[in-house]
Amino acid sequence: MKKRYIRTLTPVIIVAVVLAIIFRTHLFASYVVNGESMEPTLYDGNLLMVNKVVYNLTDIDRFDIIVFHANQQNDYVKRVVGLPGDELVYENDKLYVNGEYVPEEFLEPFQNVNEHQPYTEDFTLEGITGSAKVPEGKLFVLGDNRGDSLDSRNIGFINIEQLVGKVDIKYWPFSEVSANS
Repeated sequence: MKKRYIRTLTPVIIVAVVLAIIFRTHLFASYVVNGESMEPTLYDGNLLMVNKVVYNLTDIDRFDIIVFHANQQNDYVKRVVGLPGDELVYENDKLYVNGEYVPEEFLEPFQNVNEHQPYTEDFTLEGITGSAKVPEGKLFVLGDNRGDSLDSRNIGFINIEQLVGKVDIKYWPFSEVSANS
């Protein structure tokens, strides 16, 4: 009886392991946040589950949190602010996309902390990149910690082909588990 149970269970375990390996290597990746550039949304040491196939099925949305290859050694996690064709202006702590104000609700609790200094310094896309609009095939990304983030204001546009995927779940520490939509 025990032998039959083991014979029945063995293929199930093998299939489960193979599916887990495929699932892990091709559909999702696990990342550790390194640094403070996405605070207060993500903190140094948070563990993230990144969906590697979502953008094969859907479009990238403004304010998605993404992971991308910054160079051969480093991957960065940032928030998408500008999509291809967008004209961006940041003025008086407000984001304007194509001339219209777009609220960044995730930043509102932090924007009015210091009355004498804006949370995000004023900029125009043209003033940073020399281009009035985000080019086709590119993204403009910012860290949520606007005063301490290495993002498109410093490194320029991100090529869509550099994307690893969308951050779907923050799963560590357990007290901060959350899913991004």
